[in-house]
This record gives sequence, C-alpha cells and structure tokens, in this order.
Amino acid sequence: MIRLRNVTGPSRASPKGSTADIEPASAWHRWTNDHLRKIRRGGPVRSNQAADSMAVRSAPVDAALPGLSDRAGAAVPARRAWDGSRSVPPPGPHGGDGARVAEALGVDPGSILDLSQNLNPFAPEVAAVARQHLDALRRYPDPSASTRLLADAIGVRPERLVLTNGGAAAVAAVAAEIGGRVRSEPEFGLHPRGAAGPVWRSDPHNPSGVLAAAGETADVWDEAFYPLATGRWSAGRGGVVVGSLTKVFACPGLRLGYVIADDVERFARHVPEWAVGSLGLAALAELLESADLPRWAREVASARAALADVFACRGWDVVSADAPWVLVRAPGLRERLAPEGIVVRDCAGFGMPGHVRVAVPDSLGLDRLARSLDRLSNGDSGS
Repeated sequence: MIRLRNVTGPSRASPKGSTADIEPASAWHRWTNDHLRKIRRGGPVRSNQAADSMAVRSAPVDAALPGLSDRAGAAVPARRAWDGSRSVPPPGPHGGDGARVAEALGVDPGSILDLSQNLNPFAPEVAAVARQHLDALRRYPDPSASTRLLADAIGVRPERLVLTNGGAAAVAAVAAEIGGRVRSEPEFGLHPRGAAGPVWRSDPHNPSGVLAAAGETADVWDEAFYPLATGRWSAGRGGVVVGSLTKVFACPGLRLGYVIADDVERFARHVPEWAVGSLGLAALAELLESADLPRWAREVASARAALADVFACRGWDVVSADAPWVLVRAPGLRERLAPEGIVVRDCAGFGMPGHVRVAVPDSLGLDRLARSLDRLSNGDSGS
C-alpha cells in the first residue's frame, strides 16, 4: 500500500531554512502518482523537473550519544561547526556515502548515520558473528556447504543456486549471459538497459518501494529487499532470481549474493572461482540460524511508519510503500544533513531530482534524525 502524506495544506512551502521555491502539494502528488502508475503498468517514466538547488547551511555534528549502536551512528563526536572550508562530497551512484562524508567532516566513519544504504537495523551484530570464524581466513573458500544451507533456507534445490560476491555480482553474472532491459524507469542502476531482451524488475521496486502486483511478470526478478518487505525469502516465481544477503543481515563487507535459476550453470560460468570469501561462507550458517524474517519484516514496517511520521509531522511530503525506506520530496536535504553526520540517498540518479531515499534506522537513529531535522528547521548552526 502506498501512502502519500501531505500535512502542509493545499500549498506546500519548503521547510524553514530552505531556499527551494514554494510548490503546490498537488503537483508533488500528481508527479509521484504518475511515476507509480507507470511503474505498475510498465510505461516510460521521465522527469522534466530541473534539479533543485539549496545552499548548504552551517550545521553541527550531533553531540555524543552514549550507547548508540554502530548502525545508529555510534560514538558521535562532540558538536563541531561546519566551517564551509570543505564541500559536502557529491553522492555516489548507489548510496553508501558515509565514509566519504566522514572524511569531509574529519570524523570517525563509525560516527556517521548512513541512511543512504538500506540495511536491516534489526539484524544481529555481524562483527560479533564474524569474530567467531576468523580462522576461516587461513582457508581457501569452498561454497558447497553454504550453498546447500542457503538453498534449504530459501526452499530451492542446491543445484538451482549459485553464490556470488554480493548482489551486484549476481546482477552482473545474469546480465553478462542474457542481457535485457528494465520494464520502466526509474529502476535500479545496475540492471541492463538494452533495447530488447529479458525484462528485469526489482521487487519491491527500487526506488518506489512498491511490491509487484499479483500476476505481474518479469524474466529476471531482483529480490534483494524482498525478505525485509514480506518476511519470506522469495516469491517463488518462475524465471531468474537475483538476491543479496547484504541487506537482510546488514553485512555489505561480507559480499554474499546469489542467483537462482533452473539453468543456473549458464550464469555460474560468469562467477569466478573463489568468488565468495571464506569468512562470509563460514559465518553464513550462524547468520541463517539467527534469521527471523517474519519478525524483521514486521519491525521494518513499524519503523518505516515511524520514519514517515518524522518527516510528515515536520511538513515534508513522504511516500511510504513496502520497502525498508521512504522517499521524501526534499530538495537539498542531503547537503543539509551531511554536516550533521547523517547521510541520505540523493535520487537524481533515478531521474528524481529534488528527492531523497531514506533508509529505515533503528529507534536511536530515528531519534538522532528527528533532532537534526528540528535543528535545521530552527536554523541552528551549532556555533
């Protein structure tokens, strides 16, 4: 279900401190609904909007918050004013910009609340799991046992599944073999953009977050976020499936992805030997044992609603669908939040200038985000 939230009345003024023009809320709703309708029926989606600009305001990195988990931005350093001597680094093509923003701020990357990457905030602490298997670093990888374990968890035969070096490598292996095209734009940037061929579709759709409708078809399904949206590993549809454990277990450094297909051997030949490291393979059994997809999906849905409320009650227009993120109409917000040590995903690369995608944080991260938004609205520079 898609919820379009407008709390500012018939015309929407940009939040206090913004230099963006006032724009009727109905225009936002028409534009967003047009995108979502075309995503569902497979038509082209184009944006004629010019990228909105906003001056980067001086803003502080938040005060130290004892007890925050790493995913909520642990050990945030003492507040320091953004002196403007260094610019906020431009967004990368796929989010995960926390380290570059930390370098620009001159702070520890662990202090950054990186909501430009969509990771399960309720997953077990992966570092603690990995520490139990450090002896695997002295062994060459053997994926056979891990392949059987993951296939059993998903409910497919092991001979239909091949492990890859993350979801990106799964996409690359399938694209190298069969190519293809996306059904409509916007769509995940790594999917092939051929003029013809097999149709690719992310489910839930990226960036709208909308789950595929019953009966919708595609040749290649990207289910990287499907477990967190539904509480199930896979929809069990025909065709080819690419997936990623990065999102489910919040472990982008371990690089665990997979391809599922009846003729998976044709894709496996594009996966190099020893593609998945020994540490990730050794940790996989414990990670799978810890998985509670139904509970995690419920918690993500609740956290997504709370995240949407944080923006909506402060006057921002929000789209909240089925994925572990929300879309916000917020020109310049990435540049304004970065000096606070918070990173969100700029959506200009999706053809959606003036929008950001914000990943679901845990409760501590949500509180930090809310307080930063309040400071920005109040024009507090922290100086």
